[in-house]
Amino acid sequence: MRSSQAEAGSLLAIDVGSVNTRAWLFEVVDGRYRFVASGQAPTTADAPYNNVGEGVRIALDRLQTATGHLLMDANDRLIVPSRPDGAGVDAAVATLSAGAPLNVAVIGLLDDVSLASIQRLASGTYAQVVERISLSDRRKPEARLDALLRLRPNVVLVAGGTDGGATQSVHKLLEVVGLLLMLLPEGDRPEILYVGNQALQGGLKDALGRYGHLHFAPNVRPQLDVEQLEPAQMALAHIFRQIRLRRLPGLLDLDSWSGGGLKPSALAYGRVIRFLSTMYDSAKGVLGVDIGASSTVMAAAFSGELLLGVYPEYGLGPSLVTLLERCQVKDLQRWLTIELSEDDLRNYLANKSLYPGTIPVSMEELAIEGALARQLMQLALRKLATDYYPRLTHKGTGLLPGFEPIVASGSVLSQAPSLAGCLLMLLDGLQPTGVTTLVLDTHQITPALGAAAQTNPVLSIQVLESNAFTNLGTVISPVGEARPGTPILRVRMTQEGGQEIRLDVKQGTIEVLPLPVGQPGRLQLRPLHRYDVGLGGAGRGGSLRVVGGALGVIIDARGRPLRLPVEIARRRELYKRWMRVLSG
Repeated sequence: MRSSQAEAGSLLAIDVGSVNTRAWLFEVVDGRYRFVASGQAPTTADAPYNNVGEGVRIALDRLQTATGHLLMDANDRLIVPSRPDGAGVDAAVATLSAGAPLNVAVIGLLDDVSLASIQRLASGTYAQVVERISLSDRRKPEARLDALLRLRPNVVLVAGGTDGGATQSVHKLLEVVGLLLMLLPEGDRPEILYVGNQALQGGLKDALGRYGHLHFAPNVRPQLDVEQLEPAQMALAHIFRQIRLRRLPGLLDLDSWSGGGLKPSALAYGRVIRFLSTMYDSAKGVLGVDIGASSTVMAAAFSGELLLGVYPEYGLGPSLVTLLERCQVKDLQRWLTIELSEDDLRNYLANKSLYPGTIPVSMEELAIEGALARQLMQLALRKLATDYYPRLTHKGTGLLPGFEPIVASGSVLSQAPSLAGCLLMLLDGLQPTGVTTLVLDTHQITPALGAAAQTNPVLSIQVLESNAFTNLGTVISPVGEARPGTPILRVRMTQEGGQEIRLDVKQGTIEVLPLPVGQPGRLQLRPLHRYDVGLGGAGRGGSLRVVGGALGVIIDARGRPLRLPVEIARRRELYKRWMRVLSG
């Protein structure tokens, strides 16, 4: 990946999350953009402040203290553009994930066509679908209207008909939207986003335009076999911004500093993953996972096509209180290496949902957080795979397909007690196959780079190329069937100086080949028993170039899907062994 020379200029990025507000400063150093420092503060959307601006101010104050760079004037307003004396910054961008998920109703003609597309559209932002209406809906029209009046959705997404296709059926579905806008008072009317047959736009404007709240974007299904979500995602991001500006005091200043460019954090995150997919191996995709308090975000991209899933139900915060409605207690307990009763686990989930900013202070709490991170990744990845079936399955097996690289974000990962523990959480939660590189977003800057990319793509590229991210290591994950202890892979690694390491890898183990950070090496892989290492099919081996990561080169031969012992003592012993290997 090569980038052009940076233009002189500084940029401030601010992200208001549900728990933390972060500010990052980027400046030009030796002709290239670099991440300089960050400041962090608790988000102040709730009592006693009830104003996100206070958290932003504290984060900026801490960033000023860390850098000695004056950012705010005497009135606590950001100095943008910068002054001749160097104070302030030349540009600012802002992202947001704070606030309750938007309640969304989706209306489409066919369940498996337009309705499916707009449900994927809704899943690409901080929202929960509360009502679905389609031609197959057997309720009477008045029952559909009653449901919408009772639920009072923030947004109604409407799709249906290919461009130049059906109009009468779409008109019939739209009747309920007109009645909804007519019956609700101005302050309670939802935003309407129409992404169906474009021929109906003029009539909709004439019929519903007087009520306001009407938005349009290109058809998400212009043809039956073509889906285009990106323009509608941008329109929905604009609606998200409008709603948040009305409901979160203190946000107007932040939006003003960014030139009216406040964006959902998840969409900015997805933009980076989509960009990376155009720069890496086109035969694979790029995967991003961000475990936050408000949601877990999954973003997969293939040659510039983004599959984005934002799952508020799988956040590491308020939604934990309902997590056991979506999985069983044993699903969490299987990741634990300590004895923990169901009551204790439920109590922890309840407390964490009320106080998502609390930090684990004991080995027991660390174990629970690690189990939660693994389970949330599994659930979110499964949901994304379902939403975009069959794009995210490995040759029809239900396993994760090959990705290069996998980018991971979230405090539960970046603040893990060790990089080995972070890597093990990712290997367990994602269970990659074949050959991939695991990259940790140590400073949580991916959304900032996505927001900056629209106006300063050079900055985003150059920071991605820098050491702001931690390469945990190349991971080889063989897929096949053999008894534990059976040799399944022969490995030879040749380092730059000619030194060789040879290893026979056995089923059920994790092995590490030491390779210093940044140092190149060449791997020769020879799978046994028709194992698939991602080099062309079962039993196929080959040679590949690798670069040393923080933990070297890792071979995860524990099997896919990963099956752990039921007995907690055996599981504890295995995890101790794996951690020793990964820790060197």
